Amino acid sequence: MELQYFLYAVLGAVAGVLAGLLGIGGGLVIVPGLLFLFHLQGLESSFLSHVAIGSSLAIIIPTALSSLRAHHKHGAVDWPVMLKLAPGLMFGALGGAWLASLFSTDMLKSVFGLFLLLVAFQMLSGLAPGRGKVHRQGAAVFLPMGAVIGMVSGLVGIGGGTMTVPFLVWRGKTLHRAVATSAACGLPIAIAGTLGFMLLGEGMGLPSSTGFVYWPAVMVVGAFAVLMAPFGANLAHSLPVPVLKKWFALLLVVVGVRLLISAYYY
Repeated sequence: MELQYFLYAVLGAVAGVLAGLLGIGGGLVIVPGLLFLFHLQGLESSFLSHVAIGSSLAIIIPTALSSLRAHHKHGAVDWPVMLKLAPGLMFGALGGAWLASLFSTDMLKSVFGLFLLLVAFQMLSGLAPGRGKVHRQGAAVFLPMGAVIGMVSGLVGIGGGTMTVPFLVWRGKTLHRAVATSAACGLPIAIAGTLGFMLLGEGMGLPSSTGFVYWPAVMVVGAFAVLMAPFGANLAHSLPVPVLKKWFALLLVVVGVRLLISAYYY
């Protein structure tokens, strides 16, 4: 039991440092990390991928709050844009949780593995939309785009920054403002997605869980992720972040391929 909590703490610390250092969502690290630790613990469940994703979304709630608070202090969050995206994000996240409940645990592993490969490709290629002209914020695109971002995020257990930031830059926001607003957008995604996984997984999860949200992991990983994120942010000022992002992208390739292999051959 002590080893279990120690490993959860290590995972949270790593996720927090990487989130602060590289500006990535913790879910990219937390979901595969929880899958590994659940298997290491010998937890027998046909829904381990669902529990890892649902728990990741629950962990994102305190981390998003912490990040949001820091960005808000600097006045960097574009609240009108966030509020226009929020309904679509929440509706999409619930849809993503519902879609995940229809998949087998191996199918979810495959989906997450493919998603990691796509993120790694984007990081390695440097592809990103150029900053567009400043559009009117009342444009109808916010609801459907929010729904798409929320659905993908709810399905794979992330805060949506890998999609929200490029979208906001394309809409004319500076990168700094896009990152800050994206951090705020992670909160409605995480809340709606967590509720969805809790309700849709009722009676199918693990002991000490509510649906597909496993509380021992949520509490420990979440606490250490919040604790270590500021440390990672401070490191960003002294380490070669672009180089580290390339290495992290290669790690995502390895993890993504490993998940795809395990989904079909184990």
